This record gives sequence, C-alpha cells and structure tokens, in this order.
Amino acid sequence: MRIGLQLGYWGAAPPPNAEELVLEADCTGFDSVFAAESWGSDAFTPLAWWGSRTSRVRLGTSVAQVAARTPASCAMHALTLDHLSGGRCVLGLGVSGPQVVEGWYGTPFAKPLARTREYVSIVRQVLAREAPVRNDGPHYRLPYDGPGSIGLGKSLRPITHPLRADLPIWLGAEGPRNVAQTAEIADGWIAVYFSPRVAGMYEDWLGEGFARLGARRSRADFEVAASCQVVVTDDPAAERAKLKPSLALYIGGMGAPGMNFHAELFRRMDYDEVVEDVLRLFGEGRRDEAAAAVPDEMVDDIAIIGDAETVRSRVVEWEKSGVDTLLVGCRSTDHIRDIAAALGLPDAD
Repeated sequence: MRIGLQLGYWGAAPPPNAEELVLEADCTGFDSVFAAESWGSDAFTPLAWWGSRTSRVRLGTSVAQVAARTPASCAMHALTLDHLSGGRCVLGLGVSGPQVVEGWYGTPFAKPLARTREYVSIVRQVLAREAPVRNDGPHYRLPYDGPGSIGLGKSLRPITHPLRADLPIWLGAEGPRNVAQTAEIADGWIAVYFSPRVAGMYEDWLGEGFARLGARRSRADFEVAASCQVVVTDDPAAERAKLKPSLALYIGGMGAPGMNFHAELFRRMDYDEVVEDVLRLFGEGRRDEAAAAVPDEMVDDIAIIGDAETVRSRVVEWEKSGVDTLLVGCRSTDHIRDIAAALGLPDAD
C-alpha cells in the first residue's frame, strides 16, 4: 500500500505548517503529496512551491477542476510541473459540481461525462505532441470557430516538449457511469469516499469501463487512490468526533438539491436515513446537530482510526479491497511519523 499526503485546499489562509508536512512526507516513506482546489487556493501552485523542496514524492492534483482551465491550459500546467519535478506529476481531474462550475467559473455544467472525455483527449494530444492539437467539440472546439470567432484560429502543438507523453491522468469520480468512464479513459481513479464494505460495487463499475473497446488500461495496471483519514490513537471516539462535522458538510452542504453527488454516494452505502437527517438539519442551519447525526459506523466505513495494530490490519483490508494508494490528511509531523511507524514505511533517508 502506498501512502500519500493530502494537503487539500486552503481555508481562509494558507496552512502554516504545510511545508514541514511536505518535507516530512518526502523523507518518511510517503509516496506522494497531493493538493486540491475548490473556490479559493488552486491545486498547482502549492505543489510547485512546496514540492520544489522535495526529491522523491509524486506531486498530484486531487483534484484540479475541469471548469477552472481550458484543456490546453491544464496540459501546460501539468507538463510544466512535470519538467520542474523531474517527472513526478500526477494530473488528477474532476468536474466538481453545478454550484461551483456555474456559480464560480461561469461555465455550463451539463453533460459532465462528455466534457471530461473531450478534456482528457485534448490533454493527451498536448502531451503526446504528435500533431497540432484539434478537437471537433462540441464542448472544446480547437481551433475555435463558434460565435465570436474571427476565423484565424490555428491548430498548434506545444512549444515545450513534454517530459512524458504518458504523464498519468487520474479522475475523481463518484457515480457508476463516471467511475466506469474513468476506468476506460484514465490511468487511475481518485475515490473521494471509499469503503471496503462495498468494494464489490466499485469493482463492478470499474470492470464495465475496462471491458469497453479501446479502454486505455486493465485493472492490473490501473491505480486506485482513496481519500482516507488515518489516525493512530488510543482514543478513537475523540477522532471520530473530529471527522463528523466534515462529513456533515460534504453530505449536507456540498451539493445542490436534486444533484448532490456526495449524498448519493452514501445512499449507495445504505445510509439513506442518515443522509436525509443530515440534509434536513444542515439545510435548517443546525450544523452541530447535523454532525451529531453522523453515526460512528459511517466514520469507520471511510476512515481508519485506532491503535497501531488496528491501523495496520485495516490498511491490509483496504488493500485487499482494491486500493493501491491512501491519500491521508495529516495535521502535524508527528501524525505523519505515527502513520509511517505503524505501517513500517521505509525511511527515505
């Protein structure tokens, strides 16, 4: 099992200890460092800034939002970071949700799977640099010839030769159609909330994608990365309590009525009543009560919390369920060291 440090996205200010966390992860046997974005900090700059002090960890976005950049711009970001890091970039992409896409970026959210397919195709064309980049749309026309065009667009290939034509592209996906497409066109899947209890369901979704004609990879050479809070502690109850407000936020506040991907994901885990309670309480502004409505079982489904022996055994369980990499949020260098010690990660020094 590989372990990645998930920096996430910033709150009101940059995290004060992010650089020391990144350096600790780099020398303590962590495999990777990932950064996210929502509607504040971006995913690429922290990796370039803090990642420049590292020598071995992979540097990934989890996820860079498709609506935030044109495909060509995103490919430029990725090939630049890949050169600067000596081939350590992992490009994680995701569609976000309609509230962010249409409310923040001012672009349409409709047909997210078709948009993702075109987006990935264009990024791969840029990285391959085999011919001038073209795309006939309908979502990303290159050269652009739609309304407002003056007809002078020209197909181009990147000036800078990408370091790797096969720079890995992972997709964040939650629903069955999205996960299946991820298996078909991507190199890896970033699972926002994964539970070994329903691993068979995920494998069915992935299997559908791998079986499609022209699928890029097979299950054997495809990477599954799961976001998972891992805490080595003698007080699991206290750590569960710390995670419940975040779970309530994602279920109750990070989606639109009728289109809430996180809520649907937990419904598929058989938490229908919990989801309805959290949605109602969060919608009424009763956030503390929404967090209290999250049961311990739900936390234990998507997190690994306990003493060192418990953590080791549960990591093995997640690995057997099909996870290759755990993306872990860590609060301190001690937190990183505790995980490394519990799992026997090799010291990079």
